[in-house]
Amino acid sequence: MKQKILLLALLLTFGFAAMAQLKSSSTPSYSVQSPDGKITATVALQDKIIYTVQHEGDVVIAPSPISMQLDDGETLGASPRLKSPKSNTVNQRIATPFYKRAQVEDKYNELVLNFRGGYSVIFRAYNDGVAYRFSTSRKKDFRVLNEEATFNFAADHTAIVPYVKQEKKTTIEEQFNTSFENTYTHSPLSRLDPEHLAFMPLVVDVGKGKKVAITEADLESYPGMYLINKTGGYTLTGVFAAYPKRVEQAGHNMLQMFVREREGYIARAKGTRSFPWRVMVISTDDKQLADSDMVYKLAAPSRLKDISWIKPGKVAWDWWNDWNISGVDFEAGINNPTYKYYIDFAAANNIEYVILDEGWAVNMKADLMQVVSEIDLKELIAYAGQKHVGIILWAGFHAFNRDMENVAKHYADLGVKGFKVDFMDRDDQEMVDFFYRAAAVGAKNKLLMDFHGAYKPTGLQRTYPNVINFEGVHGLEQMKWSGPEVDQVTYDVTMPFIRMLAGPIDYTQGAMRNATRDSYRPVNSEPMSQGTRSRQLAEYVVFESPINMLADSPTNYMKEQESTTFMAAVPEVWDETVALSGAIGEQIAIARRKGNVWYVGALTNWDPREMELDLSFLPEGSYKAEIFRDGLNASRNAADYIHETIAVPQNKKLSARMAPGGGYVARIYPH
Repeated sequence: MKQKILLLALLLTFGFAAMAQLKSSSTPSYSVQSPDGKITATVALQDKIIYTVQHEGDVVIAPSPISMQLDDGETLGASPRLKSPKSNTVNQRIATPFYKRAQVEDKYNELVLNFRGGYSVIFRAYNDGVAYRFSTSRKKDFRVLNEEATFNFAADHTAIVPYVKQEKKTTIEEQFNTSFENTYTHSPLSRLDPEHLAFMPLVVDVGKGKKVAITEADLESYPGMYLINKTGGYTLTGVFAAYPKRVEQAGHNMLQMFVREREGYIARAKGTRSFPWRVMVISTDDKQLADSDMVYKLAAPSRLKDISWIKPGKVAWDWWNDWNISGVDFEAGINNPTYKYYIDFAAANNIEYVILDEGWAVNMKADLMQVVSEIDLKELIAYAGQKHVGIILWAGFHAFNRDMENVAKHYADLGVKGFKVDFMDRDDQEMVDFFYRAAAVGAKNKLLMDFHGAYKPTGLQRTYPNVINFEGVHGLEQMKWSGPEVDQVTYDVTMPFIRMLAGPIDYTQGAMRNATRDSYRPVNSEPMSQGTRSRQLAEYVVFESPINMLADSPTNYMKEQESTTFMAAVPEVWDETVALSGAIGEQIAIARRKGNVWYVGALTNWDPREMELDLSFLPEGSYKAEIFRDGLNASRNAADYIHETIAVPQNKKLSARMAPGGGYVARIYPH
């Protein structure tokens, strides 16, 4: 009787077409459970490999087919012939030197299905999600024509997706050129745009307070995956850019390479290799998404033996504030006197780095060996070195890629500490390979790498720890040109649960000009933030960034020394992280520890909010809290804040009252 009820439910949910795939009760199936027994992934071997994911009996991912089509006519996963199933249990701890905690618990159960034809499918079940991947052990190399990655849902759930940004309606092919920056669209699955790619991570609300975030991990030598709903049903399907056949130098200052023609396959593959993990992070409380370790755990381990030279830190940044300094006896701009001013500011505030963003190399040449006449790099690097400040250089993609080995060695020998590489704006296999080559070449020359114009992190920062940060975020730079219709405040309390789940973000916070909803406007040379001053300070705690920009002008920071001193002192990597509260699009509160000092950051949307912050995680003892909170008039003047030091109450609860677009941050230390 139970079997009939199950079959009837599946028939109603997925229709006759999907029902035909189920065949009979004799279909072989295998399952793996999370260590706590709450999550189950079931794999049925039918005409294809069909997987299902449940959480405490609730269907999170309905029966979904997976396969991989090869150029020799074979499709891995079609009419699968099982050779042997194996199961593994792993319970270990991973040291994480540049992360939100000092170590990560890596605890999972694994199902390995080995098939005839030289391939396997591996499923892992963690307490907070499921991941699967293909692997091959074949004698000959091959090409992957396409991959079938399907995520079926049981109902018309709400999805929270970042679409590829389009200035005008574009083809799917044109959408493969993207900066991976957009705000989020909330939509029923059935109403997602069938001609519009979504990039990952994205989240689907599956009911009962449960959500599933979909992304990928260990993306090496393979194209990144986009998702789309072509049918108007309840299905998200993977889409991949084909391998570039012909590229052309074009784009921003001739620093990009646009694909003009593609091959008929998505990837070239070695005969023996593992493919990327398809990741589903499952939460019962939104705050769990803001503190996930899944992507990091699934990434390939570090390939670097010596990481002692890798130094996270703050960066005094020139571009967002448009080199707009005042009260000096020289003309501000891209020149040595201006950068010495930035270096002096960094040294005075114990800021580890200064970046020379776009403009130091001759424009339109895509040649990093040609430095503009106004800049003497040797002098700047020596000057910075005397003050214990490191120099990081910006580089456009094509300029860096065309002469990577020489550029890296030349500038490392000069004393440069890293590169911020920008405008890749693709994630086909050729571009993904660039990220790994750049990471390896950077590591060989002891250079930090900060990737802008980049796809979301997939764990490269674990494999190459010198990859210290990624953009792929709708960050503060957008406020230089975006109108009031762009709601950055709501984005700030949405992104930590979705994009930040994949890894660190170079959001570039730290605005000293702060605006209410009514007073905000874009001003390129004197940009402002949406929301309050306390919000900007709190973002240094809430957002994960091992190398963290101070985006505003040193002139503005020196006028606001109280705020500047606090921002500059917030650690960039942490010993422990605790997610205190969270609701996607509404609010978030995160606590992080470095040594015996805790920092707590909270953000709200445009709704004023009072939150009770439970600090029961604190060890026994008495504590004081240095607090920046929204002033009584912050709803009218967003720069209004109160800075105070209080004793933490015996019940270890703090009340955080936030204005519209507000924030709250506290430094808590033993007393």
